Amino acid sequence: MSEARTRIERILDEKVRPALRAHGGEIQVDHLEDGVLYVKLLGQCAGCPSADLTNETLVEAELVKAAPELIRKVVVVQTVSDELWEQAKRLLRDHHL
Repeated sequence: MSEARTRIERILDEKVRPALRAHGGEIQVDHLEDGVLYVKLLGQCAGCPSADLTNETLVEAELVKAAPELIRKVVVVQTVSDELWEQAKRLLRDHHL
């Protein structure tokens, strides 16, 4: 793991993940490119209507404040989590829609 990635993960562990986990969520770094950090929100945070607000007020604010030389912006990569896919499959399989 690169020094930059290690630093980002440490910031996430200290400043971001506790708040996300309190709501059943998680965050995963996708990649860093030209000062833009791409992340995936997972768990209950994946697809949440407040995801953009969470990114602006928590994730981006903490990372830019702690590592402005590395990160100038954070972008959420919109994906459907494996958990959500599995829930959908169970609903379809078990409820004979």
